[in-house]
Amino acid sequence: MGSATSELPAGHVPLADAAETGLKIVIVGGFGVGKTTLVRSVSEIRPLNTEEVMTQAGVGVDETSGVAAKTTTTVAFDFGRISLNERMVLYLFGAPGQERFWFLWDRLFSGTLGAVVLVDTRRMDDSWYAIDRLEHHGTPFVVAVNRFDDDSGGHSLEEIRQALALPAHVPLIECDARVRRSGKDVLITLVDHLYALAMARETTP
Repeated sequence: MGSATSELPAGHVPLADAAETGLKIVIVGGFGVGKTTLVRSVSEIRPLNTEEVMTQAGVGVDETSGVAAKTTTTVAFDFGRISLNERMVLYLFGAPGQERFWFLWDRLFSGTLGAVVLVDTRRMDDSWYAIDRLEHHGTPFVVAVNRFDDDSGGHSLEEIRQALALPAHVPLIECDARVRRSGKDVLITLVDHLYALAMARETTP
């Protein structure tokens, strides 16, 4: 994860000639939780995004309580890339958060190795659908709590785990989606989780 090339500015990192394994990761969560920001902060290339300015057409359709300052929204998906090493590359797909775009999620999950569920404690209920769909598909995931500046609730990770009814084996961490190092820690946690699951399957009789 900490290769020299991954610290270069986005848009200036060519894919290594030796890269031979691409791993698809999906980042899901509610509307305005920070999925686009996370992809932007960790991607070693200039991310592809499909953000559009929010208009009056979305009033009464998209639930904006708690994210009133948000002016743009993803209408398809975000895409970024980060090299784990010379041979392995993570391809990051950020799913749109509004309910009217949830029909895209099942297609995005196809071929996905694992997922990150990004959570905003101000809108915790928005996380349920993402967790439900991932469990339905049998897709391993971790949960990352994006701590916003105005997050005055101060919920502990244990309280959040209980609120989301997360099993003990699902990793739950805090992050700041705006900070590259923090975003990379989330991805490292997911990769470690996937590795642990794979090793457990190998040792199961």
